[in-house]
Amino acid sequence: MSLEQALQQRSGGRCELCGATDAGDVYEVPPTSREGAEGALLLCTDCHAQIADPARIDVHHWHALADTMWTPVPAVQVMAWRMLKTLSHEAWAQDLLDQLYLDEETLAWAEAGLAEGGDDEAASHLDSNGNVLEAGDTVVLVKDLPVKGGGFTAKRGTAVRGIRLVADNPDQIEGRVNGQQIVILTKFVKKSG
Repeated sequence: MSLEQALQQRSGGRCELCGATDAGDVYEVPPTSREGAEGALLLCTDCHAQIADPARIDVHHWHALADTMWTPVPAVQVMAWRMLKTLSHEAWAQDLLDQLYLDEETLAWAEAGLAEGGDDEAASHLDSNGNVLEAGDTVVLVKDLPVKGGGFTAKRGTAVRGIRLVADNPDQIEGRVNGQQIVILTKFVKKSG
């Protein structure tokens, strides 16, 4: 049985990421340390094109991951995790990512592929609208945020000027609110101006 036939049989001819019925593209999940169907999945042309070129990502296309991420197939879990990680600036994707459990080996595989891919977009600090944030930018809070240990709530609409990017976490920035330096999740801010 060929690799494509094995994947067709496993998936029922459906895209293993979005569920589309026109799946026919074999995608080997990098880094390819697993042989045959264990290291590959069957994709539709749309999913394959968006994975190959992250600039073409259509956020709405990936809502299907809410269903397909629950598969017991490690290769599919890895790609679901990577796509949710890439889309983690979207609240729904971050929620799904928080729910997705991967065993240690599968998580290491998923993270290794992101590191190899060097996906700059995934490493960028993005606001709630997907705009790239840079050090020194001014942002506005999009919701009230209770400040732990600060004894106050940072109100929606508050401007935070001269932000700093948290180098090892693209989901966090630092800024001053009410004279206190705090860490803010990027999904709760939008770039000003």
